Amino acid sequence: MDYESQHIYPGGVITEHKGPGPELMGASTLIGDHVHNENNEHLGSIKEIMLDMASGQVTYVVVSHGGLLGIGEKLFAIPWSALVLDTVNKRFILDIDKKHFENAPGFDPECWPDMADQLWMDTVHGYYSKSD
Repeated sequence: MDYESQHIYPGGVITEHKGPGPELMGASTLIGDHVHNENNEHLGSIKEIMLDMASGQVTYVVVSHGGLLGIGEKLFAIPWSALVLDTVNKRFILDIDKKHFENAPGFDPECWPDMADQLWMDTVHGYYSKSD
């Protein structure tokens, strides 16, 4: 999916600037986007976007890494605040070394954690705040 073809307003009206992004984008247009680090190493692809229903804010982006066609992949919940949108290359940048990312707390696609659990949140946010 690309940003330009996905940003059509309700009713099929298309504006001259080709969509509302990058300041305001539909969450579904981000699914499948790549996540790279500052060294241009591919870390994974966005699988899901998690919203905090109380605040209405994006809390995590779930990134899939490894595997083939979903088999053997590992999922990582990345705090939204840790990602930077790269509008030129239409992807996200995560400032983390690839080896450090691969050792991050992750989970199996068949066994998601309780992402509202405070201990789990502290662990994930703590990991990405000390990524050097």
